[in-house]
Amino acid sequence: MRLTINHRTTYRYARPVALEAHRLVVTPRDSGDLTTLERSLRCEPEADISWTLDVHGNLIATATFPQTSDELTIISQAVVDHRAPEWPVFAIDPAAHTYPFTYTLDDLIDLGALAQPDWLTPGGDTVSDWARRFVMGTHTDTLSLLKDINSGVLGDICYRIRDEEGTQSPAETLALGSGSCRDIAALFIEAARHLGFGARAVSGYLLDIGPEDGDPGSTHAWAEVYLPGAGWIAFDPTHRRIGSGRLVPVAFARFNRQIMPVTGGYLGAAEDFVSMDVAVHMRE
Repeated sequence: MRLTINHRTTYRYARPVALEAHRLVVTPRDSGDLTTLERSLRCEPEADISWTLDVHGNLIATATFPQTSDELTIISQAVVDHRAPEWPVFAIDPAAHTYPFTYTLDDLIDLGALAQPDWLTPGGDTVSDWARRFVMGTHTDTLSLLKDINSGVLGDICYRIRDEEGTQSPAETLALGSGSCRDIAALFIEAARHLGFGARAVSGYLLDIGPEDGDPGSTHAWAEVYLPGAGWIAFDPTHRRIGSGRLVPVAFARFNRQIMPVTGGYLGAAEDFVSMDVAVHMRE
């Protein structure tokens, strides 16, 4: 299907403030299932925009503002050819059908930190113990194990909209029993890494899954796990879905914090900030 994506972010301030450079990660990332046909990015007030690729190959825009303003609007538009199937079949290498399996040395080296738990964040033992609850025996089906974790997260965690910036640590999400999509994805990723899988964070857009969701689209965070033969497989534990059929990726990274859609600040007092609104509309 051909999708048109409109993403608008608006910041309002009590008085004109000096806007610092903003890092924008809002442009869809092409893959075998996705091709960007058109894209545009503009800001109000007008900004100088430069483009670069980060260490993960994500397309990053940096907007610099020559004038002060009491409002900042960032408008990203894209038209994409979305070919991801609703019910994908994964051609996993037979050597990886059964868990545990061993990545090839080249894969292990290239995955690097993506296959290592976050040892610097407290609570790793808690997450590891939680993840191992899903391992049903000394030898189990690899994809079934990952599906069980993907569908099992919501058994312990309640989804909630969270306006605070940043991502909760996986241990904190387990302790609170709730989190946003990025918190839930981070827990899944860390659990997969504790079990020896290569996993990465993904940010992008979610198509409307059902009439109860109301909005035709939204920004979203999910996970991908690398399995030999099949490559990177999308897991969306917030909706208990597998595959990219309803997902438009924008960026991949080790952690969510590396691929936040908009990062930037202003020079002024804390009370100068009034509000922020995000609106995403997607249509065929």
